[in-house]
Amino acid sequence: MTADGSRPGLDADARQRLIAQARQRPTPLRAVPTPAPVRATAFDRLPDYDTLTKMRAVGAMMGVANPFYRSHDGRASATSMIDGVEVINFASYDYLGLNADPRPAAAAHVAIDTYGVSPSASRLVAGERPVHGALERALARHYRTDAAVVFVSGHATNVATIGELLGEGDLILHDSLIHNSVMVGAKLSGASRRSFAHNDLGALARLLAENRSQYRNALVVVEGLYSMDGDIAPLPGLIALKKQYGFWLMVDEAHSLGSIGATGLGSFEAFGIDPSDVDIWMGTLSKTLGSTGGYVAGSTALVDLLKAQASGFVYSVGLAPAMAAAALTALDILHAEPDRAATLQSNAQLFLDLAAKAGLDTGTAIASAVIPVMVGDSLLAAKLSERLLARGLNALPIIYPAVPMQSARLRFFITSAHSPAQIEAAVRITKEERDRLLAEGFGCDLSKMMDL
Repeated sequence: MTADGSRPGLDADARQRLIAQARQRPTPLRAVPTPAPVRATAFDRLPDYDTLTKMRAVGAMMGVANPFYRSHDGRASATSMIDGVEVINFASYDYLGLNADPRPAAAAHVAIDTYGVSPSASRLVAGERPVHGALERALARHYRTDAAVVFVSGHATNVATIGELLGEGDLILHDSLIHNSVMVGAKLSGASRRSFAHNDLGALARLLAENRSQYRNALVVVEGLYSMDGDIAPLPGLIALKKQYGFWLMVDEAHSLGSIGATGLGSFEAFGIDPSDVDIWMGTLSKTLGSTGGYVAGSTALVDLLKAQASGFVYSVGLAPAMAAAALTALDILHAEPDRAATLQSNAQLFLDLAAKAGLDTGTAIASAVIPVMVGDSLLAAKLSERLLARGLNALPIIYPAVPMQSARLRFFITSAHSPAQIEAAVRITKEERDRLLAEGFGCDLSKMMDL
C-alpha cells in the first residue's frame, strides 16, 4: 500500500472501478435442496462384527471359554501366575529369559531416572535421547550395516517402512504366510502386490519373470522365522533370485533374532551369509530383547530416508528411553552369553522329539522359538487350550481368521528359561487332553456352524 492507502500500480480510473465493484450487491446464491438424511452404519452391523459375533455364539454353544486376554498377575517367563495360580507358560515371547533378567530392568530404571518415562515428542522434533542413538549403533553393528533406526512399534515399523519405500508403479512380492504388518504396509503403499506359496522359490521366480520388468522398484518380503509355523525362509535362494531380478530383499527378524544361528545372531548366522546381501533387516525389540518397539538396519541412505519421511517415525512419539535402554542391554547380553540361544534350541529339539513320539503334529517347525501343535478345528484348539490351563499349562490357540479354516493350532513359544521337565510336561499334558477331547467326540466344522 502507498502512503494515501491506495494500491501501487493502479491509476485513478482503475481504483474507481475496483471501488464500484466492491459496492455492488453480491449475486444471490441459488437455493440448494437439503439432502435426505443418511445414517452411518452402526458398528454392530459391520460384516466383521457379524463374523465375530457368530464365532462367539458357536463357542458358547460348544462350551468353549474365550482363551484370549488372560490376565497375568506378575512377570511372565517360563512360569506365570494366572488368577493366582502358577502355570507353566508357553505364551510369552521371552525367548532368552531376558524379561526376567535384572540387568535390562536396571538399565530401564536408570533411563527413567535420567530421561523420564516418555520422550514426550517425535524424535524429529524434540524426542531425541542419547540412548536411542546408542541402541541404533548397536543394531547396526549386529547386522554389520551402515546404520539402523528404531520405531515405537514393531507393527508400525513394517507399515511405515514399506509405505515409505514403495508406491504406485512399484511391486511388492511376499510369502503367503507373511505377517499382518507387512500386508497392511503393502496395501497402504499403493504398490501392486503379489503373494507366492510359502517358501516356494519356484513360484517366486515365476512371478518375477512375469512381472518384474513392468515395475520401477520391486520388494520381496519374507520372515526369518515364521511366527505361526516355526520354519525359516530359504535365504540363499532368495539372494540368488535378487541378484538375477534386481529387487530389494527385506527379512523380518522378529522371531529369528536370538533363536536361530549357532549363537542366536539370527538368519545371517544360520545360513552363513553376508548380511549385506539383504537390503532391509527388520525386527522387533519385544521378543528376544524383552522390550517394546521395532527396528530397521541397512544402508545410510535407507535409514536417512526413513528418519526423514517414514510416517510411523516422523509423526509418532519416539521410543521410550527406558525401552531403548532395556533393549540395548539385552542385545549386549545376547552377544555376551551365547549359551542362552543354545539352551533354547536344545529345549526346542526336545519338544520336537517328544511330540513326534507322542503323535503330535508340529508341521514344518525347526528347533527354535516357535513350535505349533496342529489341531485343525478352531473350536477344538480353543477347548484344548482351556483344558491345558486347567492342568497348569498356558499355551494359546491360533485360530481362524489368523490362520485358514481347519489350520488351527496351539502355538508354543520355547525359551531358554524352560526346563526339560517343563517341556516334558507340556507334551504329555497336550497329548492327554487332545486324546480325551477326540474320544469325547469334541469338534466341529466351524465354517458350517457359522452358517447356521
